[in-house]
Amino acid sequence: MYVKKVWINGTIYTMESEGDTIEAVLTENGRIIACGSTEDLKKEADEIIDLQGAVMYPGFVDSHLHMIGVGLQLMRLDLSSVQSKEEMLYLLTIASQNIPEDSWLIAEGFNENQFLDPTIPTLQELDAIRQGPIAISRICRHVYLGNTAALRAANLENYTDSDKGSVGRDEQGNLTGLVYEAAAEQLRDAQIQEGEQYVNELKKALNVAMDTMLSKGLTAGHTEDFAYYGPYQEPYRAYREVLAERQDFRCHLLMHYYVFEEMMEANLTFDEPFMERGAMKIFADGSFGGSTAALVEDYADQSGWKGTLIQTDEEMVKLFQLARKYDAPIAVHVIGDAAAEQVVTMMERYPAAEGVCDRLIHACLVNEDLLKRIAKLPVAVDVQPTFVTSDFPWVAERLGEARLPYAYAWKSLLEHRIPCAGSSDGPIERIDPLLGIEAAVTRKKDGVVYGVEQCISRFEAIQMYTRGGAEIIGKSHERGMIKEGFVADFSVFDRDLFQGTISEAQAVMTVVDGRIAYQQG
Repeated sequence: MYVKKVWINGTIYTMESEGDTIEAVLTENGRIIACGSTEDLKKEADEIIDLQGAVMYPGFVDSHLHMIGVGLQLMRLDLSSVQSKEEMLYLLTIASQNIPEDSWLIAEGFNENQFLDPTIPTLQELDAIRQGPIAISRICRHVYLGNTAALRAANLENYTDSDKGSVGRDEQGNLTGLVYEAAAEQLRDAQIQEGEQYVNELKKALNVAMDTMLSKGLTAGHTEDFAYYGPYQEPYRAYREVLAERQDFRCHLLMHYYVFEEMMEANLTFDEPFMERGAMKIFADGSFGGSTAALVEDYADQSGWKGTLIQTDEEMVKLFQLARKYDAPIAVHVIGDAAAEQVVTMMERYPAAEGVCDRLIHACLVNEDLLKRIAKLPVAVDVQPTFVTSDFPWVAERLGEARLPYAYAWKSLLEHRIPCAGSSDGPIERIDPLLGIEAAVTRKKDGVVYGVEQCISRFEAIQMYTRGGAEIIGKSHERGMIKEGFVADFSVFDRDLFQGTISEAQAVMTVVDGRIAYQQG
């Protein structure tokens, strides 16, 4: 027998239209069965949930992140807030005291652009900390830094540079410890283990990530993890076992193009509604931070350099044809305008099947012509508003003034009626949706507003984390609003996000499938 619950005594935003609120919601078996007055719905309820004056929204969704990576970051040394090379070396030295010499010291997320002096540790300085391998991801995860033992373990000491990847060398040709793109993947892959103990580590990371996301008011995540942690069977098993046990978080799982065909041919089971099969994930270029995003014109601060496309046109054609063979949606990482040009052209040439929505991930630089072309396609964009607070002001030096009006252009995307979903790209950015909403509304860092013409309204920003998260996966008919027939996923905060400072709010309750998955205290 299913229990009917009525949710009352709070402000309940439906997000169907701006300012639309209701008094009460009646749920049963994970669905909203009625919306209306407190007096009427209480008569039908078996259980009353008192919101105690809090403010309820449809369930918030992070539409692009890497959940295992988020969990591992929370379990490992996090360097994302480090302010100098010296601080970075100090923390690595302290951490090394607790790591056996034959084990990897893995650290996450350094960002030299926030250093007062953007100098990073040298290979020799890392070697002085320990003889065992050290591997450190840059915040963009397209660049890694390793010591000699790590480069040796990854077979990178004699790496041959190509358009796919490269290793850093000084003027004398000596290794610096930096590795880029495909070489970075090779360093990351050298850390991977296999077996029961490793699966348990992945499961622990997932539980840590889900618990943290629920505490931030998130009810779901669109995540991509299958090509980074050994054979895809390891993370697949971790997801399936964790979600089967918990059943309190929705995971939409994208499949990296490295393993896509193998996974499709295996006819794997995805246990909906908590475990959903997602799009084929492709990388078209790198990042602004690593100067590897592909641009039409030169980088403003690096004459003669336009970044690099990860896929040739011929390779991209084969990937699109592979996805279309299975009528699968395609999700493509595009940062620069040259990458966007390549991918949009492919989407025009190889359109999605009827009812299938492709997605552009990031789309950080799109000009007016690209906006018009994207608007004609069945394409949504998942955006990361906190990139503004991380990337400015240094990204202005990379792009130059002429391109800035088209950078992180969320207002322009919405004005062209291109569906947008909000996300963090965690662990690259913090997985707090309120930080994303605030960044989309204010575009402010240290009191300075960057690109005020691209600021969006609070309603538009909250929609990106509610209706946008549903629309991008074809679930807008049942998710993203508080409405009869929709799923009973709710994010409840201690204050109204349409007033005051957004980031000061706290999640007091997170509801998934009609059940309280997180409650403050």
